[in-house]
Amino acid sequence: MHLFFTGKRLLTAALFLLMGVSTFAQTKLEGHVSDAATNERLAGVNIAVKGTVAGTVTNAKGDFSLTVNTPPPFTVQVSSVGYSTQEVKVTGSNSNLVINLVERATLGEEVVVSASRLEENVMKSPVSIEKMSIRDIQQTASPDFYSALNNLKGIDLTTQSLTFKSVNMRGFGATGNVRVAQLIDGMDNQAPGLNFAVDNIVGMPEIDVESVEIIPGAASALYGPNALNGIILMNSKSPFRYQGLSASAKAGVMNASNRDKATTGFGDFAIRYAKAINNRWAYKVTAAYLRANDWQATDYINLNEANTRREYSPTRPLGTPPSFDGMNIYGDENIQLMSSVGQAMVSAGALPAAALGLIPAGVNVSRTGFEERHLVDYNTKSLKLNGALHYRLSDKVEAVAQINYGYGTTAYTGNGRYSLRNFNLTQGKFELRGDNFTVRAFTTQERSGDSYTAGLQAIYMNEAWKPSTLWFPQYVGAFVQARQAGAPVEQAHLAARTFADQGRPTPGSEAFTQLRDRVATNFISNTANPGAAFLDKSNLYHVEGNYNFKNQIKFAEVLVGANYRLYQLRSQQTLFDDGGGTINIPEFGGYLQVAKAFGPLKITASGRYDKNKNFEGRFTPRAAAVYTFAGDQNLRLSYQTGFRIPTTQNQYIDLLVPNARLIGGLPRFQEKYDMINNPVYPRRDFVAFGAAAQQIGADKAFQDQAIATLTQQVTAAVTTPANLAQIQAAVQPLVTQAVTTQVQAAVAAGQIPNTPAAIQAAVLAGVTAALPGAVQDAVRQTVRQQVEANAPRFIQAQAIQTAFNRGLLQPYTFTQFKTEKVATWEIGYKGLISKKLFVDAYYYSSRYTDFIGGQVLLQSKTPTNDIVTRVANIAGGSATRNVYSLPVTSPDPIRVRGWALGLDYALRGGYNIGGNWSVNELVGFQPNAAVDFAGFNTPKNRYNVSFGKRITASTAWGFNVNFRHQDQFTWEAGFVQASETGVPLFTNTIVPANNIVDAQVSFKLPAFKSILKVGGTNIFNTPYIQAFGNPTIGGLYYVSLNFDELLN
Repeated sequence: MHLFFTGKRLLTAALFLLMGVSTFAQTKLEGHVSDAATNERLAGVNIAVKGTVAGTVTNAKGDFSLTVNTPPPFTVQVSSVGYSTQEVKVTGSNSNLVINLVERATLGEEVVVSASRLEENVMKSPVSIEKMSIRDIQQTASPDFYSALNNLKGIDLTTQSLTFKSVNMRGFGATGNVRVAQLIDGMDNQAPGLNFAVDNIVGMPEIDVESVEIIPGAASALYGPNALNGIILMNSKSPFRYQGLSASAKAGVMNASNRDKATTGFGDFAIRYAKAINNRWAYKVTAAYLRANDWQATDYINLNEANTRREYSPTRPLGTPPSFDGMNIYGDENIQLMSSVGQAMVSAGALPAAALGLIPAGVNVSRTGFEERHLVDYNTKSLKLNGALHYRLSDKVEAVAQINYGYGTTAYTGNGRYSLRNFNLTQGKFELRGDNFTVRAFTTQERSGDSYTAGLQAIYMNEAWKPSTLWFPQYVGAFVQARQAGAPVEQAHLAARTFADQGRPTPGSEAFTQLRDRVATNFISNTANPGAAFLDKSNLYHVEGNYNFKNQIKFAEVLVGANYRLYQLRSQQTLFDDGGGTINIPEFGGYLQVAKAFGPLKITASGRYDKNKNFEGRFTPRAAAVYTFAGDQNLRLSYQTGFRIPTTQNQYIDLLVPNARLIGGLPRFQEKYDMINNPVYPRRDFVAFGAAAQQIGADKAFQDQAIATLTQQVTAAVTTPANLAQIQAAVQPLVTQAVTTQVQAAVAAGQIPNTPAAIQAAVLAGVTAALPGAVQDAVRQTVRQQVEANAPRFIQAQAIQTAFNRGLLQPYTFTQFKTEKVATWEIGYKGLISKKLFVDAYYYSSRYTDFIGGQVLLQSKTPTNDIVTRVANIAGGSATRNVYSLPVTSPDPIRVRGWALGLDYALRGGYNIGGNWSVNELVGFQPNAAVDFAGFNTPKNRYNVSFGKRITASTAWGFNVNFRHQDQFTWEAGFVQASETGVPLFTNTIVPANNIVDAQVSFKLPAFKSILKVGGTNIFNTPYIQAFGNPTIGGLYYVSLNFDELLN
């Protein structure tokens, strides 16, 4: 009965809260806020009632007025950028509150929410956490706040274009990281069709960013799937707390020597207006626009040439390998084996059999490709339009309706380079939040616009102007003619390419432009006129809620939450195996967290359960302990688990790219592409099998035996009655002619009577005597010629059959496709020494199980039971084989370990010096039957060092200089794989070490309520890349002016 009445009282109280009804008398506060050192009135200072959503900001004169329904006594928190937060006890109405804020000189005062979904001091966070505040954004030398994340401890960026940068943490770097989640104002920023965060292409304009919090490491226990390696939480400014008009204008130049035009300008402009109409209603609108000529990818290393980083000219002059596959050249992934083409031409009667001897064995030739810079739209643009309406139902409950719209053109790297042209993404949410609960519903609507993939564009452009069924025979035929004319091999290859490329559209010509644009707009699914365009109209719907029992449970902090999500995939078969319809993927989850303080020790434990339509449910626990001693010293120990559900693309993608067909890991694709009846083989196994067969075939005894066998087979074939009759018919005229000549000579010498009868008899007798021997000679010659002509192929076929009989090539065995898991132990320390030196250090060790890696499978295009033919088809090139790239689950665990150290020291006068060092290592990974490569893609060492001075109340200028370094490392991804099956993976896909310096100097212009900043990133213009096959980044130099009508 007591529980019943308690619940009734709680329900009644909740209803009154939601209705905005209060039985308490109102409390009115008025006053002003000043700088404690200068007595200058401060504008835009946040005045908030602690534990509620009620609050206001000071006006341009530093005055404020606030009326609340919260009964006194209560606490008012007063905060402003660059000042220490101050708390004021209120016991009743007050019309003359005078508050003096002290400039913040100490470190470690930041409050974070992401670590536990509860407000807590960053020093006492139970996990590693990085935070970027408004002041950090003002001080950075980076051109935008998202690029500045690269200066934080343990954070790596991969730049695919000026506006598309992916954040990576703790290994397994990617150009679209599915192991890192990103939330913008609580909304998952992933594009539903891509299933990874689209970074800040369609996120928040910098002018509206309040803070960015990053948790490196597993965060699934609170944030669900995909927060496997970390999570980024970006928070925008509330219109109640940040009011008025603000605007920014940034302009400058970009320079990189590899671009068509080395130096080009760029502009980035934003405006924000926020207004609190009264204590209840507030709104904000934000707009931002960027325009630039983007960085360009111009790496022409030959992927089909192992262990060398030699670059070749895209024009393929004399000396270029015939199978050249340039990194940022597309269309040259289409290769065929010259001998296979020649054999097909002989069978079709287009080439004499004798010409096969002029065709080099085992040599592939690739089509002439097109450079990325002639295909991808580098005219980058970004438009962001955001708006929000806030309504306070009461002092403790606030409703928010928000919409974020992003539109633009950029370049993205997946298993190829994608030109995202006129791409747009819309996010809308409704949120109800109180001091102890949040209910949120949001949707993400993705539209691909006029986007296309550059690799397929080049492939189909080649097929449009001259089909490969014509180009390759022309090449081989011209090569044979050149060799017959006595040309050296390299000259013959050049002559063959020149002949086959006749009529090829030249970049810059009208014919090229028309062809390029036509293919870019034709859809991939268009079987009549295939193109490179894809259509993505995928959606995401999400609803979630959490509740903090702080008002009901006092002995511990108890937090519960749950969510439901629905993906809708719609691509009209250009990206997904959706049959032209919609694929619905529902998933749900829930979590519980309990935290309890035992004096200086605080223990937090949480657990979460998630279930997806296609995979088994998963429970992920987390436990952490933080021990505080000596005031500002904190030790922590945590055990964290995480998991990720295979992405929507991991599950359902069905997309042809230049060097493979990307397919999902679900069983449906095994049936669709007949992988059981027509076996598929792992690329690595096939390469090893080829090497083994080659070794067998190189053995002298094996060759002799094979030639003996071939001789027997050829002799048997040549000496059949029918063939002997043909040989005799061919030889007899020659024998008759020779005998006749001999008889005529004998007649002239008087040895044979010169009569017709005698001559005829002599010829007949001579032919009868000589013909059997001549036939035998012809047989031996025919056998010898055929053996010599067929011996290499026969030896190769025998070697293949022998290797296969030894069990050296086995079809791929499919295993269950599972969710990926990780378990991490971490120990860390955060401390503040003498209120000046902030130290943050940690060590972690992670173990991944059911790791989702990549597998490349090869299949004969034509089903056959003959292993020699099957192997020949797979080795023959794109015309005779299928290549599939798919995600698979590794049976072996994968281990990663690392550590990081961050030091920040606050000097007098606003000067500061800091640095961080991060180490990440993949421990003992070995390829296995399921996973060819790990794709760790992370430098072992990276560090940053910075020195700067912030603008203070007493000084109107500041500066910052930042140096960052990262080690050389190997980049492993499907995009950078060789197109020749016999070439080892990733022997030349190296991301070189780089050392980059950024710098800025800024000036406050009080009369104009503005800050002027002059700066640059990579100021010494050292060309570098952050991911192989991606653009070369040069120097960027800018001038910016930031206006805020409430700037102090």
